[in-house]
Amino acid sequence: MRPLLAVSNAIDLLNEKIGYVCNLLVLLSCLVSAANAMIRYAFSYSSNGWLEMQWYMFAILVMFGASYTFKRNEHVRVEIFYLLLSERGQLLLDLIGTLFFLIPACLLLAYLSWPFFMQAYDVGEMSGNAGGLIRWPIKFVIPAGFVLLALQGVSEVIKRIAALQGYVTIDAKYERPTQ
Repeated sequence: MRPLLAVSNAIDLLNEKIGYVCNLLVLLSCLVSAANAMIRYAFSYSSNGWLEMQWYMFAILVMFGASYTFKRNEHVRVEIFYLLLSERGQLLLDLIGTLFFLIPACLLLAYLSWPFFMQAYDVGEMSGNAGGLIRWPIKFVIPAGFVLLALQGVSEVIKRIAALQGYVTIDAKYERPTQ
């Protein structure tokens, strides 16, 4: 079980680092938005590139932030029945939901979004707006985000199995296994 927990820790560390980048993107997107608005009103100048940059930062924030949010157990969950379950029941429900729903759905969506990215990459897709940005890099964020979320799902499955076998306990706040 220790090698699997090491893999889980590596995935957690990756998504934690990505989460820090996402946190910075929130601030950066606010600054770009404010600067763009001030320049537009003060100098009557605007750029589609700055607007698209905000959209790109938001897309990265959402797609990559999902795995970070899942890792920290801050995702949306319908807890009507979940709270009535014992700790073991909650672990089993998390395990089943992640293993049979989250991971397959994420992998399917990554697979289906890959051609969307590849088509944009092959033609070197650019924005149709004057001064706009290239589009294919942001389209890569879609499959990459789903793969990161699936990887975090694998980490959560490992932690739940380890907890069910008594190797670790799960810290309810941050989903960190403690030994």
